[in-house]
Amino acid sequence: MTVSEKPTFDPTVLARLTGQLGDRESVSRLCAKLGEVFAEFLPDLFESELGLDVAVSYAGFETGRYGALISGLGGAMALSDCELRDWSPQFTLICDSPFIITLVENMLGAATDAVEEPEPRPLSKIELDVAAMIFARIAGVLKTAVGGENSYEILQGAPYNAEERRAPEDGSEQKHAALVNMAVGIGPVLSTFCVVVPQSVLLKTVITSPRAVQPPKTRREWSEQLGEQVRRSKVTLEARIRLESQKLETISRLAVGDVIPFQDKADVRVDVSANGTKLYVCEFGRSGARYTVRVKDTYGSQDELLQDIVG
Repeated sequence: MTVSEKPTFDPTVLARLTGQLGDRESVSRLCAKLGEVFAEFLPDLFESELGLDVAVSYAGFETGRYGALISGLGGAMALSDCELRDWSPQFTLICDSPFIITLVENMLGAATDAVEEPEPRPLSKIELDVAAMIFARIAGVLKTAVGGENSYEILQGAPYNAEERRAPEDGSEQKHAALVNMAVGIGPVLSTFCVVVPQSVLLKTVITSPRAVQPPKTRREWSEQLGEQVRRSKVTLEARIRLESQKLETISRLAVGDVIPFQDKADVRVDVSANGTKLYVCEFGRSGARYTVRVKDTYGSQDELLQDIVG
């Protein structure tokens, strides 16, 4: 027999023999067990911390290649790449953007029944900061279910929008994986979160129902933490200066080097905004070699500005 005639293993058979791929029944059982743990513990955790009636239920599972499972979910989702040293070097937490948007609106004072289901969209920087807090609670329940109370701490990556995801080049995207899908509802808004885990890890996992999750924070503590998170979040400020009106004929002939005067002749008025919301009335100036704006007035109170920026 020549080298070219050497028999080769079917990749699927080889994956099963080496523990990289499980049969559907085994994967289904493990995903359902993990889903039951989330459904049992997360509602009480969210209710204690948020004061909100958050429904969580298992919504099935999917199997496939790691990268394909994530990309198949589409955009407008927040992701966090995680690691648990004594369980898995790689797993991903994923959350629909409407869940995070609704949560932020509720925690900033909106009545649950009055919140309409938001359109899926990429999350803002502030909303991603809040998503990190949600992922931490999901990860905490997961850790106790798969590693016990004495397990290592989860290394949780900073959340990012699905549109910003870049596939790693280490081949991990091609691992056989399972996606545990959870339905989560706040009032009339129904959304989802998911966990993607390599099957090689899941098949060796003994999932236990935790006797207790870490002591929950009170609603006040959560609100204070959320408020502090919002206040520490960075946002991009934009300053707009009104220019002198020009005829359309003049504008169409503008070329490099032409100058358009400011509308104001004394103190130049500047409107400063963030996320499309006007925040301050400022005046234009300079400090040394840098151009600056000086705050003269605001468009609302501190709490109103915070709510407008987040929304």
